[in-house]
Amino acid sequence: MSGQPQSPEISSSENSPCDNSSLADMRRNYQRAGLSKADCPDSPFEQFTAWFEASKAASPGDWFEVNAMTLSTATPAGSVSARIVLLKAFDERGFVFFTNYDSQKGTELAANPHASLTFYWGPLERQVRIVGFVEKTSREQSEEYFHARPRASQLGAIVSQQSSLVPNRAALETAMQQLETQHEGKEIPVPEHWGGYRVVPTEIEFWQGRPNRLHDRIRYRKEGKAWVLERLAP
Repeated sequence: MSGQPQSPEISSSENSPCDNSSLADMRRNYQRAGLSKADCPDSPFEQFTAWFEASKAASPGDWFEVNAMTLSTATPAGSVSARIVLLKAFDERGFVFFTNYDSQKGTELAANPHASLTFYWGPLERQVRIVGFVEKTSREQSEEYFHARPRASQLGAIVSQQSSLVPNRAALETAMQQLETQHEGKEIPVPEHWGGYRVVPTEIEFWQGRPNRLHDRIRYRKEGKAWVLERLAP
């Protein structure tokens, strides 16, 4: 054995701002409910409505946005990006959100009109994953929703060239003040670059947390004009 002092080993957690050992121990044993194919209606939209309303009723407070969903898009080359957007309408045609058509997601959807939506409703230990193709809503629907928004949000949609570089926040706030003055007492026009998208689903999967990671996963898959129900391994 050398007489030189030995340097102590440094664990990876000492070099990390996060205690990885604590992360490894973070888990939850889901046990609120179950989901069987026999309990599911023929229409996935009926099932989604039931879960959405149940989640609204179980919402823990103003901080929890039941209609928040992760929108995942991809370039034709396969580079994926994701962000949270808000669901603003749904029916048997699909799931609607609104945004800037010139944003990163808008650019990606123009080149590759396919997307995925993911809802996570933690209080009920539920998740919904939707896969489908994307189309723009009618201009009438976009304009109707735009004018239903708070006036400041309407102005913000014009001020923000979403996803583009800005020098600082002051530039945005100055532009906002100028626009407020310009449109004072007037109806705010809907920008041509702003409107709605509808995700038309080809698959909708309902995930219910269960004990021991044996979760329930029921998938509705579009086959022609019908929906086929399938159970997936957790």
